[in-house]
Amino acid sequence: MLRETADLTASVASDRPLVALTLGDIAGIGPEIVARACINAEIRLLCRPVVVGEATILERALALVGSPASVRRIEAPSQLNRADQDDERLAVPCWNPLDETESAALRAVPLGTLDARAGRAAYEWLVAATRAALDGSVDAIVTAPLNKAALHLAELDYPGHTEILADCCGTPNHAMMLFVPPGDIVRSPRGLGVAHVTLHTSVASVPGLLSTQGILEKIRLVDDFLRQVDVEQPRIGVCALNPHAGEAGLFGDEEQRLIAPAVAQAVAEGVTATGPVPADALIRRAIGGEFDGVVAMYHDQGHIPIKLVARDVAVNITLGLPIVRTSPSHGTAFDIAGQGRASAEGMMEAIRVAVALARRRCPVPQIGEAPRAR
Repeated sequence: MLRETADLTASVASDRPLVALTLGDIAGIGPEIVARACINAEIRLLCRPVVVGEATILERALALVGSPASVRRIEAPSQLNRADQDDERLAVPCWNPLDETESAALRAVPLGTLDARAGRAAYEWLVAATRAALDGSVDAIVTAPLNKAALHLAELDYPGHTEILADCCGTPNHAMMLFVPPGDIVRSPRGLGVAHVTLHTSVASVPGLLSTQGILEKIRLVDDFLRQVDVEQPRIGVCALNPHAGEAGLFGDEEQRLIAPAVAQAVAEGVTATGPVPADALIRRAIGGEFDGVVAMYHDQGHIPIKLVARDVAVNITLGLPIVRTSPSHGTAFDIAGQGRASAEGMMEAIRVAVALARRRCPVPQIGEAPRAR
């Protein structure tokens, strides 16, 4: 189960995973929610956070949330000794791979605005954190939100985190999953994961981007992930593209031509897959506990219902990567940046899930796990 946490005793403190937290777009709420997470007692018992970003901006964020914590500038995550205990005076490790000229420019970025400097920095911090995870310097990465338009202002041709991560890791078959841990919101005993066949693209382009092979690959990714988190026989529902699943071809033929063959192939491979099912009915059934995973055809088909019922607890997990990466499911929230009222609950939930996944990849011996109290 992903909503698990270690038995939090002093005897296992040295075994806490090292988790890199990227600041994201600094014109948004990223620095604030990272700061709140870093000083949270539960989070510090679960893991050893190291911030990837500009130290002065992190110091501002700590001051914004009223924390007396200081910032410890480090040259690389490998500088941190995993056996070190926390000092009585909390110091948050911060690694900034940018040079001083770039860092100085970032300090002048105004809050709540699109800025190419912020877009470039968010990209560079993400790439650095990913490389650190690939070489084993950190056990997982959790990313604060970035802004897609700011990326483009910086002349970076990526629609979001998922595509940058896949490029850095050399992973052609990947997917974004919104995962809702088990609890009061979904009735599946292992939670609910919703992955997407197409992602950051226009709705008009979706039908042309769908293929039977692409849909099949996403079904396989969801099945594989759920098995990794101890779902013995994952139940996967596959969304139709069109209303009423195309109504026998009256509203479109993608269901018959593309989706049904992918489901049939998955079933032939031993996957418990059902579909295509109209999305409105399928996701309702999934939340009720009938499915462990859902494959949506496009971004809003999966995002809207999950954010409606689980905005503060849904976690973004990138499937298909050789590393652990999670993030909160919300965006940069430029409208409340710097006001000291951004909730860090989504960020902390993403850290909890990242820690659980990191422990499953590299199990920590002699640690009892128990459900986290709500």
